[in-house]
Amino acid sequence: MGRLTCIFLCLAILVPARAQVRDSSALAGVPYVIPRSERFSPLQAVAPAVLFAAGAAGVDWDFYDRNINTPVKDYGDRLRSEYGAISLDNWLQYVPMAAYLGFGALGKGSHCFMEHFVAGATSWAAMGILVNSIKYTVKDLRPDGSSRNSFPSGHSATAFMGAEMVRIEYGGWWGAGAYGIATAVAMMRVYNGRHWFNDLLGGAAIGVLSAHIGYWMLPLERRWFGIRPGVEMAVVPYAIPSGMSSPPSFGLSAACSF
Repeated sequence: MGRLTCIFLCLAILVPARAQVRDSSALAGVPYVIPRSERFSPLQAVAPAVLFAAGAAGVDWDFYDRNINTPVKDYGDRLRSEYGAISLDNWLQYVPMAAYLGFGALGKGSHCFMEHFVAGATSWAAMGILVNSIKYTVKDLRPDGSSRNSFPSGHSATAFMGAEMVRIEYGGWWGAGAYGIATAVAMMRVYNGRHWFNDLLGGAAIGVLSAHIGYWMLPLERRWFGIRPGVEMAVVPYAIPSGMSSPPSFGLSAACSF
């Protein structure tokens, strides 16, 4: 808990002091109603399935290669030869998930921070298993010829997973911004010659699906880990007057229970 306390103390500087209870139904004894985002629906898997099929079609299909993958790669190669490589994709892929967890730590969204953390960890595990199992089964050669683990794009999967979780938790406007970042990451992978265009589609599909898996598992994980569907958090400013040999000090203290 010492590290969590330090994290909350640091994050508290970014927001006004406040105290809030996220789940008033728990205090009133009203049964907790599972949010729509946590209810499994086959329709939520339709878009990822279509997107993944569009990406998988580009593996070893000459028509796709001639008309989509190769022209996109050649265009990226020309841009890179003129402007140089861009390394932002290596860290920008984590920005949507960092935003998802960061806003959760600040008390945003409809779930408490521990629920954000558990859903994010589950999504990440699902994404890692899916991406790596497919990568080393398909063994598609990268555009730069460096290795045979091109399909699907792990960077794209990471970015789109975070973007979808931001959309689910914080709504369309925040989701649009996160999806813009994820799209930029995917385009950089092609620009840098690390992935074919179809790899981006496969990675994005896995990322979106993994985000939903994290939320689908949340009702079970509440029972497994004893997580309450709410959190109490307080951030209080303090001031210590100056003494005989010490200057005055100011700061914030934070307390969190979950």
